Amino acid sequence: MINLEEQVALVTGGSRGIGAASAILFAKAGADIVFTYLANDLAAKQVVEEITGLGRKCIAIKANIAKPKTADRIVERTLQKFGQIDILLNNAGIWTYGEIGKMSEETWKETIEVNLDGTFYMTNAVVPHMKKRRYGRIINLSSTAGQRGEAFHSHYAASKGAIISLTKSLATELGGYNINVNSVAPGWVDTDMSSQILRNQKYIDDVIKSIPLGRVATSEDIAGTILFLASDLARHITGEILNVNGGSVLAG
Repeated sequence: MINLEEQVALVTGGSRGIGAASAILFAKAGADIVFTYLANDLAAKQVVEEITGLGRKCIAIKANIAKPKTADRIVERTLQKFGQIDILLNNAGIWTYGEIGKMSEETWKETIEVNLDGTFYMTNAVVPHMKKRRYGRIINLSSTAGQRGEAFHSHYAASKGAIISLTKSLATELGGYNINVNSVAPGWVDTDMSSQILRNQKYIDDVIKSIPLGRVATSEDIAGTILFLASDLARHITGEILNVNGGSVLAG
């Protein structure tokens, strides 16, 4: 039922985790893919091979989206290759420890630059093209931390809370151009970003007890929701923060 044929999806942070799972799912639905990644050449190559094995076109761009001019280069290269961008998934992000009163300026700035500034730069670069075509689907990765806060990760929570407000603001601003802007807010997800803490058995047991569905989400669980928001099934949804957390945080 979900058909993304003749569409092009641009995914940030697409070599691993939620980004990779989403890129592959977009391709299975028929889209051609461009994704960015920061460092892991092998992982990026594997994602490209899987997508091209599905019969779709795919290019990987090694880039730091936290740099102001990088987004323009990524969008320009995508348009040169495919001529259009239908879907933007702002997925790239980091999650680090930061105790207030001891957090360094560098730790704060790094998180804000990658998580929030990167989302802004990519969106700001893509929107003129989407406006011209009067079509677009923008999905931003936020987090339950952006809704309720997170002790010892206030810099991360602040960045994700800002993404939630950005999503709602842009949905109102861009709706008249047939550009839908939504956000997916995951809870715990078993990815490389959280793998170290989730390998602590006592901690993971406590986490699972807090989730009514009784398990930690996989990247594919989040990717399925992202695919839905990118599809015509969600054509009348915009400005929404869609929680995917197994019922652990009930924020309406």
